[in-house]
Amino acid sequence: MNQPNQYEMLRQVSRTFALSVEQLPRALRDILTVSYLLFRVSDCLEDHETIAVEQKVELLHVWARVVRQELPAATLTARISNLDGNDPEVYVAQHAGEILDQLHQLPPEIQEVVRQRVIETTLGMARWQAHGPFVEDEEALDDYMLQVAGRVGYLLTEIFAWYLPAIRRRKPQLMPLAREFGLALQTVNVIRGMRKDYERGWVFVPRTFYEQVGLTRDGLFDPANVDQALQVVDMLTDKAQRHLQHAICYIEAFPRHYHRIRLACMWPYFFAVKTLALSQDNVNVLLAEAKISRDQVKQIIRDTRLLGWSNRWLVWYQQHLAGPLFESEAMASATCA
Repeated sequence: MNQPNQYEMLRQVSRTFALSVEQLPRALRDILTVSYLLFRVSDCLEDHETIAVEQKVELLHVWARVVRQELPAATLTARISNLDGNDPEVYVAQHAGEILDQLHQLPPEIQEVVRQRVIETTLGMARWQAHGPFVEDEEALDDYMLQVAGRVGYLLTEIFAWYLPAIRRRKPQLMPLAREFGLALQTVNVIRGMRKDYERGWVFVPRTFYEQVGLTRDGLFDPANVDQALQVVDMLTDKAQRHLQHAICYIEAFPRHYHRIRLACMWPYFFAVKTLALSQDNVNVLLAEAKISRDQVKQIIRDTRLLGWSNRWLVWYQQHLAGPLFESEAMASATCA
């Protein structure tokens, strides 16, 4: 069997992330591609619809031990060989051994950083699978989002700091912002995926949010309760706004002459801003899904390539994409240190 191409696998599981990664310098591109694919193995084990919860927890622990080099990759891949490899995420998971081989070709210090973050995320996912498909409050939501997204933000920052001395000096400033960046993107994902998550048995909306407007877990998705449910969407939107306002400070912290790295951060950020604006007061969030169009993606890429070197323009563009979403006094007055 031919060894799978890591870049092709990346395109299959995430076209938008591939856009960001593929325009980076080669060294960063290789590291981030391998890292992302390792995280997607964890995602597959956590999300796959036909794997029972108890088995998910067990497989995630097995995968953590594989990444820790305590077990061979075949210990995992043999147990998921029955899954449909036509699913891109399953295909990635079934080729975990080859991806780990590619990890071993990276600089040793980076290998250890990647392993540690993948292990932390995988064990966090296992803990949440054992916890069950509900979220008690905002603190619990933040914990879940840290496991699945915040630690990815930490890893990206550590990789950038390894590659660039200027970023290494700013690492203490960037790490807390990296957490906010991860929470920002994941909060938008929670909003965008509310209906689909509910249909597979999960509700990531904090119980304290929907109970505040007199709804139950199931009542949140009842068409008869649209007005109250949209109030809950507004609560999540406000939360996403707060994280996004910190996240833009992460991008601004990168010197302007690192334009390609800034672009790799800008694109998911502005995709999230536009998605959030589209989700506000949008009943499709509850009934189906709200997502931006391919034309909007292309426009964001064109605009940022041309003008994304300017921090002043970044703030203007954020408000341009978001419209009234970022026009509140609190949002307008927020500044980066």
